[in-house]
Amino acid sequence: MTDLSDLSQVPEDSRRALAVGSAAAGLITPMSMTDVASAPLYAPFLKAEAYPTLTDDQRNRLRAYGESHSTAVDDIIFRAGDTELDLIVVEEGAVEISQVATLDAGEELVSRFEAGHFIGELNLLTGQTLYLTARVVAAGSVTHISPLRFRALMAEEPDLSDLLLRAFIARRKKLQHGAGARSIEIVGSALSAASLALRTYAARQQLAHLWFDSDSVAGQSLLTVAELSAADLPAVILPDTVLRNATPGELAEHVGLSYRRTGDEIVDLTVIGAGPAGLAAAMYGASEGLSTVLLDEIGTGGQAAASSRIENYLGFPSGLSGAELTSRAAVQSEKFGARLFTPCKVVDLDDRVGFLRVHLDDGTTISTRSIIIATGAHYRSLALPNWSQFEGAGIYYAATEIEARACGKRAVTVIGGANSSGQAALFLAGHGSAVTIAVRHHDIGRGMSAYLVDRLQAHPNVTIKVSTEVTGLTGDASLTGVVLTDRVTGETEQTECTGLFCFIGATPETSWLSGVVTDDNGFVLTDVSLEPSDLPVCWASLGRSPLPFETSIPAVFAAGDVRLGSMKRVAAAVGEGASAVRSVHQAIGARL
Repeated sequence: MTDLSDLSQVPEDSRRALAVGSAAAGLITPMSMTDVASAPLYAPFLKAEAYPTLTDDQRNRLRAYGESHSTAVDDIIFRAGDTELDLIVVEEGAVEISQVATLDAGEELVSRFEAGHFIGELNLLTGQTLYLTARVVAAGSVTHISPLRFRALMAEEPDLSDLLLRAFIARRKKLQHGAGARSIEIVGSALSAASLALRTYAARQQLAHLWFDSDSVAGQSLLTVAELSAADLPAVILPDTVLRNATPGELAEHVGLSYRRTGDEIVDLTVIGAGPAGLAAAMYGASEGLSTVLLDEIGTGGQAAASSRIENYLGFPSGLSGAELTSRAAVQSEKFGARLFTPCKVVDLDDRVGFLRVHLDDGTTISTRSIIIATGAHYRSLALPNWSQFEGAGIYYAATEIEARACGKRAVTVIGGANSSGQAALFLAGHGSAVTIAVRHHDIGRGMSAYLVDRLQAHPNVTIKVSTEVTGLTGDASLTGVVLTDRVTGETEQTECTGLFCFIGATPETSWLSGVVTDDNGFVLTDVSLEPSDLPVCWASLGRSPLPFETSIPAVFAAGDVRLGSMKRVAAAVGEGASAVRSVHQAIGARL
């Protein structure tokens, strides 16, 4: 048996097979909600949800939105690289979908569609570049439903819309969970903040991809086959290119998720920030007929996506993860026609030309009739030596499957006394880690819900230390320990810690704003919080006061954590985002 620890003994063809097929061997883990090892558990659900057979009535109703075309064997319905995609209904014959593999490893059959099936995936909503090819294998006919008609279908046929969305989501999960070739492969160090940023972005955008730790056997094999070195990491391997020292922005550009202008358009609503408030604003704006663009500097979800479990959100008595909630919200907003682009960094906005303009860091400008600022807040950190060195290599601001896998079942520390820290501690303890939760205040119940406190106190893997703060960090390439100090006695204790999870609050993300009035802490002032002296002279010609959620600039609104007086809760942020859209309608209507 060949010793895989010495890759020089492995023939080149075998190394290639190891690199592109190692998911089947369980050597790598796709970044998705569930480990690939449990993928078989999803198989019956995914098959039933992903490949429904349309009834005659459903086919007739879908046919009314499209145009029928005859097909011949070897016709290409669409090919890898396309971005303008139609929904395809197979009337007669058969079509096979193949996936383009990386490293010239050929194509892999993904699925087969016959009469009564429809072809489409979440790309129909996101505009993401397709890495699949559809080829006719049995002559017949298909109905093409164009993007414009597809949007009309989604709005006018609620039962068909539900059927399509369930299938699209199940198909994406199938690509995420299934073993075999992927069209996106990310390789990097598990102790790299840049690698973590790529993995987090891919997970939040629900990209079907594989992650390779560069220190693993499979990772080393992939580096050899792709002719990469440590200096190139993190790298993204796509069917048509290799991105060295890759960033989320570069990945977004190549998969079609960066901002794309449509002519000289002026959109009705631009939402800045894709957390709960921004997602709600985009969904309600689009569903009420506003042409809507949603931008986020990092990725969909905001701070809520970093929450391992939310149990006090109305309508979900069993709870759900923040990532699941926000990914559903993203699909929902796209269903109604909102266009989501990430990462897109907004650097300024102005109202000097009769309408509003949003300026991106790449020089792009977006003309818009209204803006909702929902940029939320950024995480606070501790002023400790080597803090930045360990970010992504032991210090984390989120507790999701990505971070839990990195820590394994080793000792971790959670700092903070709010619900987010309690949820993180329980999540990590449930994964087998020995968790110490350090709270500066003497009463953990001061800022945390009672149900969380009760669960923490009852969990055998959780140790609660009140009146305690982290005062030191130890480690070389990665974090190995922390120093805890009792704020009452002054006694210190050095303890093992491979993961320090920081939930000590956040400050509003408004440093980029100019012209919008904020308080001394940077929170945006809106409506009744604004004094007459805060309002520029342009308000006199409008003949009205600021509307609910409106800032000091007319038709610019703020919602969620960025706004002064917000409740800092997911449900409240959703409500503010939705309510701000009502004011948007009033502001736009007054200008027309």
